[in-house]
Amino acid sequence: MPSILLINGSNLNLLGTREPHLYGSTTLPQPEDNAKALAASKARGHTDAIIVNPGAFTHTGVAIRDALFGVSIPFVEVHITNAHAREESRRHSYLSDKAAACIIGLGSYGYEAAIEYAVREIISAKYVY
Repeated sequence: MPSILLINGSNLNLLGTREPHLYGSTTLPQPEDNAKALAASKARGHTDAIIVNPGAFTHTGVAIRDALFGVSIPFVEVHITNAHAREESRRHSYLSDKAAACIIGLGSYGYEAAIEYAVREIISAKYVY
């Protein structure tokens, strides 16, 4: 059976307290729990897709880019805020050019949208149910 790996970058443990005017009041366990429940109902087993919110590694993390490319698993890049509406330094991503999809600015719902996309577009292409 298929499965999805969820990776969160730096400072995402501060959701709900760090800049709530940007990131909202949802704490990290809430979208993680929603993502786990949704993924569990959709997929199990080895890793077929990765959902990654790289946080600040988006625009500074060549190493995370290399790690993601090294495993050759399709990934969906998620950002809670609209990075393109923020500071210039946050507008470049080291991952977007190779991501299967980028979900930006949907708040914590972006995790659920990423899982739905991964199941529909990545995993369903590999498995016939």
